[in-house]
This record gives sequence, C-alpha cells and structure tokens, in this order.
Amino acid sequence: MSYLLHLATFFGIYAILGVSLNLLIGYTGLVWIAHAATFAVGAYAGALFATKLALNFFLAMLLAMLVAGILGSLTGWIFSRLGGDYYMLASVSWNYIVVSVLINWESLTNGPLGISGIPKPSLGELSFAEPTKFFLLTLVLLGIVYAAARFITNSSFGRVIKAIREDEQAAKVFGYNTLMYKVAISGMGAAMAGIAGVLLASYIGFVDPSSFDVMESIFILAIVVVGGFANIRGSLVGALALVLLPELLRFAGFPAEIAAHVRLGLYGLALILFMLYRPQGIIGEYKF
Repeated sequence: MSYLLHLATFFGIYAILGVSLNLLIGYTGLVWIAHAATFAVGAYAGALFATKLALNFFLAMLLAMLVAGILGSLTGWIFSRLGGDYYMLASVSWNYIVVSVLINWESLTNGPLGISGIPKPSLGELSFAEPTKFFLLTLVLLGIVYAAARFITNSSFGRVIKAIREDEQAAKVFGYNTLMYKVAISGMGAAMAGIAGVLLASYIGFVDPSSFDVMESIFILAIVVVGGFANIRGSLVGALALVLLPELLRFAGFPAEIAAHVRLGLYGLALILFMLYRPQGIIGEYKF
C-alpha cells in the first residue's frame, strides 16, 4: 500500500508540472525546455525557507511560488524576445545555468551535497508526515492547480494566449501587448511548478542539483507531448503514463547497469513516435 501511495504522490507532483508546462507550450506555443530549472527554484526556495528560516510548509510554499513566479516572469520577459528555435535553445541554456548556480553557490545551496532535513508539512497540530495524508495534500494542491489552469485557459486571457500561439503578429495587429501576455503566463506556469518543487523537497526531505538536469526537463516535456498539447486533462494522462512506465520496466528484467539508460531511451522513442504519428498527444487539441 505504501508503494502505491509513493507512486500516487509522484504522479501528483509530476501532474502539476505537466499542467504548468502545458500552459506555456500547449496554450501559448512557447517551447520551454527548462521546466526542471523552474522546478528546482521552487524546491530550493521551499527547502531554504523551511530549514534556514524555520517557516511553516504552507508559508514556505507561498514564498517559493513568489520566488519562482518572479524569476519565471523575468526569464519570460528576456527569452520571449527571441523567436522559435532561439527561444528553445535559450531555455536549454537556462537549465544548465540554474544547475550550475546550485552546484557552485555552496554558501546558500550546499553545493553538490544538496539540502537535507527538510521537514514534512504541518498545520497546527495536524501533520502530513504520514504517506496517506501527504498524498491527500498533494491531491488537493493538484486540484487547485488544475482548477486555476482551467480558469486561465477558459478566460479572455486564455483566448489571447491561444491567439499568440496561432499567429502572434495578428494578435499584435488587434492591439494586444503579446510580450506582456507571454511574461504573465511564464510567471503563472513557474509559480505552479514552484508548488511541485516544494512538495518534492518536503516529501523526500532532501534536494540536490542532480535531480534537476536537462533530462528532467525532457521528462516533463514528454508528459505534455504524450498527454496532449492544449488539454489540461492530457497532462494528467501523460503524468500517469510516464510515472508508471519506469515501474513497469522493473518487471522487464533489464540489468541494473542499463536500466536507467533503457528508460531514457524509451522516453526518447515515445517522443519521436508521438511527434510522428500523434503530434497532438493522446487527448491533445493542438499539434505543432
């Protein structure tokens, strides 16, 4: 039972990441391949607020969302001036920069050793340390993120970002400041990813830079690609599929030395097959 709760908790965390990235890629057309960096900002900010300042989990989470959102808006403002492939390449570079900062800023992040002793969530006398309660907390936060994403995409704001995805120049002709819309959605997506980061840090009790490399960004991208572009429910489907896939591979009998490489190879194969034969994803509403 605890094993299933563990998988379910990871599903919730990665579903939040999938939903937040879908706002950027699926709805706005911004091919952001640095979501692991945003994930890391949330995780480290939450960990530092909890360990250095001894803040309650929920206050630490709100502050981490603020930090991630501000940084996401700033990078959105800088990188959204680039177009197409240049934006994508700049985002990959940003992932390397963030990981490099986490490794080298030892006085703050403890370098490659990471931060340990991150406390579990609590609210007064109510503790979420027990796996079932932590999973329920993750599920509630996923529900909030899902509802927020649905509200955003169904609003007039959502119609504008879809217009930017389809034809940014046409949106400009109609008087919309497309840069500000892209900055705003970058900040919103980053704040949501910050929630996932704080959850991961608290759940494991430890964060280190190796957990947030470019391969992690590709994994989060695969969730959106497999689940479906411009469909919030698709992100849930993609997270469920890709969180369960490594567990199914445990029964395939691959030697331990190559198991991790096989998993990455299968993620890459899934991305290629979906882009070739189902570019909109399983239940997506848009294809690049």
